[in-house]
Amino acid sequence: MKAEGSRQVDAGQSQPGRNSGGAWCGAEAAATTRRRAKAELERESELMEAVCERGNLMLAYQRVVENRGAGGVDGIERAQFKDHLQQHWPAIKAKLLAGEYIPSPVRRVDIAKPQGGVRTLGIPTLTDRLIQQALHQVLAPIFEVGFSESSYGFRAGRNAHQALKAAQRYVAEGRRVVVDIDLEKFFDRVNHDLLMEKLGRRIGDGRVLRLIRRYLQAGMMADGVVSPRTEGTPQGGPLSPLLSNILLTDLDRELERRGHAFCRYADDCNIYVRTEAAGERLMVSLIRYLAERLKLKVNEAKSAVAPPWERKFLGYSLSWHNEPRLRIAGSSYQRLRQRVRGVLKGATGRKLSRVIEELNPVLRGWAAYFKLAQTKKALEELDGWIRHKLRCILWRQWKRSYTRAKNLMKAGLPETRAWQSARNGYGPWWNSGASHMNAAFPKAYFDRFGLVSLLDTVRRLQCAS
Repeated sequence: MKAEGSRQVDAGQSQPGRNSGGAWCGAEAAATTRRRAKAELERESELMEAVCERGNLMLAYQRVVENRGAGGVDGIERAQFKDHLQQHWPAIKAKLLAGEYIPSPVRRVDIAKPQGGVRTLGIPTLTDRLIQQALHQVLAPIFEVGFSESSYGFRAGRNAHQALKAAQRYVAEGRRVVVDIDLEKFFDRVNHDLLMEKLGRRIGDGRVLRLIRRYLQAGMMADGVVSPRTEGTPQGGPLSPLLSNILLTDLDRELERRGHAFCRYADDCNIYVRTEAAGERLMVSLIRYLAERLKLKVNEAKSAVAPPWERKFLGYSLSWHNEPRLRIAGSSYQRLRQRVRGVLKGATGRKLSRVIEELNPVLRGWAAYFKLAQTKKALEELDGWIRHKLRCILWRQWKRSYTRAKNLMKAGLPETRAWQSARNGYGPWWNSGASHMNAAFPKAYFDRFGLVSLLDTVRRLQCAS
């Protein structure tokens, strides 16, 4: 396209009689050619047509519905979404193809972080989520080829477990110092102009570029008031993870150029070096690079240069051994305990079988993610704590000494011991951890109810893989 434009300029300059008075000067010719090339590119590009193609949209619709997300500011939920699309999609598609579609504001949702502070999500409407997912499916293959092998987040065929194994390998090779970079409010501080410039290098369809910018600038609604946005790409939409990878690819390439071993999962980046001095130099250099080149700020309070076993990465940590073992970070245990407490809240009024039924998906999902753990003791302790919580529910349900004694005898305790235990005067938590409750309701009792054992599940998953 540009070559054709150059030939047109050359032809014009070789025939001065056709543009008397110097009207066709070099600068004007170049500008006209650029405008013509851009217009032709927009007309000839079929990227938006690919986004709106029926098969692509059907796949996007399936993924949006399967994610079971909440609705946005328009109040349309999943149950109403299909009818809404049948009525309004032809008009929406026409606007997309014409480059005239305007996204709705996102709904602000603040979620408390385990370490303190708040993570702000921007929840798009289901219609905008559908369009963003359709965009993602078309754009991801275009940019995927340019992503780093050390980038593991939100990419097809890549996951957190691969990043963790790579980190373990780097430490085993002797890189026993980690430069742990924490980007301060990354998703809230993405520079729109910088991101759009990177997108424009690979996308020739102006309609797609304009649509992405509109998504970046869509207001955020909280308490009925819409606030404009001039920076950031809020978490909550399908497009946000891809845009974060596109922006941070420059960081990946810079680290590769310097020959560093690193793992990046979205905005979570760990670089592994051999000495603390090298790590300190790298930290200073990266703070400057990120500020100058990507307009991003490093949270120096949360970032550190330290041994890997003093830091956590994707919920895991590493042991200090020459052949380091993956272990579960302490904060990950605490988060599971909080989730279990949430499920068990008010469980005194429910049947034990129902409580376990609600608890199992939480335990099963946690065990599946932490199946790389190479430590046994902590999982045993967690299993024991969960059974302790369930025995406490039983003890509270029985209420009266008579009922407690009867149930202990029914579970196999001698009558004398059952009555002594029922009348000991101690509270529910003490009794649920005492020997009489452990003898009456051992692990096998909860196994019969189908309670997921974290240790058994992790071992089974490790054997399967």
